[in-house]
Amino acid sequence: METIRIENRIGVRATAERLWEVLTDFGGWNRWNPHEIEVEGALGFGAPISLTERLPDLGERQVQAQLGEWEPNAQLVWIERRGFLFRTLRYYEIEELERGACIVSHGTVFTGLRAELFHDKHRARIRPAYQAISEALKRTAEEG
Repeated sequence: METIRIENRIGVRATAERLWEVLTDFGGWNRWNPHEIEVEGALGFGAPISLTERLPDLGERQVQAQLGEWEPNAQLVWIERRGFLFRTLRYYEIEELERGACIVSHGTVFTGLRAELFHDKHRARIRPAYQAISEALKRTAEEG
């Protein structure tokens, strides 16, 4: 089975706690995230999460997923089954280098028979969208 990853990393001058506050305010994602909007859910292992994904030239797509691993101030992960033998794992990870200085990584791991085909077809649209998400998250966390 194929596994493909698209990831973006950015340095942020904010604490891990501040970044976690922004990431777990699901109702507030519309204020900073231009591509993952209308997020609804609550923290809990296996809890449902829904959102609208809006990637350039791909239109809007409703996402129904489950929260996977999450660790306060460090990691938020959700998993979506996208058909027979195809799933995505979407993640945000916070690495605090020193107090008030973090690296945020976020991306998607595509797994399954269609992973390589999907990645090859859409990576040119996904990469810039993930960069825009990183920059918006950075701005929001550093302003707060």
